[in-house]
Amino acid sequence: MDDLLDLTSRVEATHFWFRGFRRFVAPAIREIAGTRRDLRLLDCGCGTGHNLASLLRPHGRAFGFDVTTGGLLHARAAGCPLARADMSGIPFQSGRFDVVTSFDVLQYVHDDRAALKEMARVLRPGGGLVVTAAALDVLRGGHAGTWPEVRRYTTGRMRAIVEGAGLQVRRLTYLFASLFPAMLAVRMMHRGHAQGRGGSSPLDDARGDPERVEGSDPPDDWEMQVPPAPINAALTWMLSGEAALSRRIPMPVGSSVLVVARKI
Repeated sequence: MDDLLDLTSRVEATHFWFRGFRRFVAPAIREIAGTRRDLRLLDCGCGTGHNLASLLRPHGRAFGFDVTTGGLLHARAAGCPLARADMSGIPFQSGRFDVVTSFDVLQYVHDDRAALKEMARVLRPGGGLVVTAAALDVLRGGHAGTWPEVRRYTTGRMRAIVEGAGLQVRRLTYLFASLFPAMLAVRMMHRGHAQGRGGSSPLDDARGDPERVEGSDPPDDWEMQVPPAPINAALTWMLSGEAALSRRIPMPVGSSVLVVARKI
């Protein structure tokens, strides 16, 4: 996983996917935070810490935790209080935070219902939740194989676990719908190549603890390479347009799910 975090830290400021991600998520956080700059915010599974600095800290005091040592080493640069923990036992008092976030972590968590209940526990009444997670089993694969996914989400499953934690869903949509056809084609092509080689790789069948499969090769980083500037700019522009549209019309398909919820 540290290899993937290292790759992420090098490209997340400029890669079109990460730029697009922030176009989707920043308005969702502003929807909860409004104009306040004195909130307490928590990012669950903060990874490299980039989102702590760019998305959360503008609204107040941001905290983060991560299960990986590598993630915390990167996240120190954000200058926010950090802890090493996992989502099954969030090391903060109940009702402490105004905003709780988790970005593309839930797909790796074995008990996602328990994780949502923990996030709801540390939210104050009236506080807001913003969560993204990988969507649709048909898109399994890619660099995510480095840390095997337990599941992918539909909007229906996401709604069920969020409401099961006692939260009220305010907005629910797929993200990256504009990239979905290309991503699906790539996944199908890779599966065809794997079958042609006589079956799936050990990573394809990996389940269980979120650790790299012993003896597996380093991740293929082609998805994490920044394209040439004109292509990168065009894809960023396309995702910015989708982000604006998805705030008004929920997308019917995509590679990620976004949910915004409130604690009643």
